[in-house]
Amino acid sequence: MPDQPRLPYFPVSFFSMIMGLAGLTLAWEKVQRLFQVGGTVHLALIALTGTLFLLLLVLYLAKLVRHPQAVHQELHHPVMINFFPTISISLLLLSLCLRPLCENAALGVWLIGAALHLAFTLYIVSAWMHREQFQIQHINPAWFIPAVGNVVAPIGGPAFGLTDLSWFFFSVGILFWGVLLTIIFYRILFHQPMDQRLLPTLFILIAPPAVGFVAYLALTQTVDNFGRFLYFNGLFLTLLLFTQLGRFVRLQFSLAWWAYSFPLAAISIASLLMGSHGGGAFYLWVGMGLLALLSLLILLLLWRTARAAWAGRICVPPPK
Repeated sequence: MPDQPRLPYFPVSFFSMIMGLAGLTLAWEKVQRLFQVGGTVHLALIALTGTLFLLLLVLYLAKLVRHPQAVHQELHHPVMINFFPTISISLLLLSLCLRPLCENAALGVWLIGAALHLAFTLYIVSAWMHREQFQIQHINPAWFIPAVGNVVAPIGGPAFGLTDLSWFFFSVGILFWGVLLTIIFYRILFHQPMDQRLLPTLFILIAPPAVGFVAYLALTQTVDNFGRFLYFNGLFLTLLLFTQLGRFVRLQFSLAWWAYSFPLAAISIASLLMGSHGGGAFYLWVGMGLLALLSLLILLLLWRTARAAWAGRICVPPPK
């Protein structure tokens, strides 16, 4: 079989790797700070995450320049369009990673990420409203990424003194969480089963309440009843999906597996914060256990992704 060019098929969903790695970085940084543990684990993870982000960005910009029609097709694809904001969310998460090292650089990255994410949200929600090709079978938890992904911005915004702007992003994210959660469960319960290739995106259900809890804590500096509501929603959805692990481990590997990583990082960080803000040791143990699982998962995902790329099973034409 002759070699085919792979750059036109380089998917924007590759940036979900950065979300998972940045989440792992932030979780390890939180553990080292909570338990006063030395070491350079989180620094090594920052270097790895930043380097991979720059590599992916260069490759995707090369695709944009050399194959603009392929990017245009992704922007008009009912599933792939929702992965463009993984770029802006990656920037917001990288700003959190950079803040302990250089606050000015972190602020610059946060501002770029927040502005880009708002632009993606406006564009994609407008597309949802006015394009006739969207059908109920197209919706899946990846639809959370553009609109509900706004809750990532308030995690770092208050530390930069951008309180009102952070509340704006938080309000938009929580609004669309309720709207899309209802539609997604309606689709899951009353329509045909999701495509097997999209099943890993079910883990994205964990992210909105877990990230929402972390963002709400950054905004209010207290764990009140609404904070508990967000955290326990995330914890329940984690338990619900863990009862279905048999379904997930039987799936053939694809880039969609990276959808497991960031939600697990989010609930791990949320649990550590719950424990450190008076919740008790139980939550700290939950957070540590989830972080251990996440660390092993990331190693597995990196290995499987590298092996699939080497074997030429990634960046290939989609099956017809």
